[in-house]
Amino acid sequence: MRVNVTVNGEHRQADNVWEGESLLYLLRERLGLPGSKNACEQGECGSCTVYLDDVPACACLVAAGQAEGREVRTVEGLAEGDRLDPIQESFVECGAVQCGFCTPGLLIQAHDLIERTGTPSDAEIREALAGNLCRCTGYEKILDAVRLAASKR
Repeated sequence: MRVNVTVNGEHRQADNVWEGESLLYLLRERLGLPGSKNACEQGECGSCTVYLDDVPACACLVAAGQAEGREVRTVEGLAEGDRLDPIQESFVECGAVQCGFCTPGLLIQAHDLIERTGTPSDAEIREALAGNLCRCTGYEKILDAVRLAASKR
């Protein structure tokens, strides 16, 4: 099957997509966008979170064919050219990036939270990021980064 999808503002096409293929596989392996990570393949860890029609979704749970004609924004699409999005800058500034495996999903979720709420409370940050697992940071630096990014708005 052929899948036509807009990814980070650019029309993309993939041929010979099989029925069981995930959007995550399509993005990483067919379209060369390795930012979203393949960790649990069950929607439990959040590492593969992308925007699908402006709503965060675990790309491992979305069949590639379901993205036909839709808009996807990955962690690569948060930046504008060489200029990082404030949430990306804040993760770097606060040391919230360690191994980096969970980072793409956390960035998408945090970006969405700030876009929706402006300046989220600590409880809102914790709730928004509850579906994203990190084994390295202990989350405190991640919370600091979200607070800093919200203050930059």
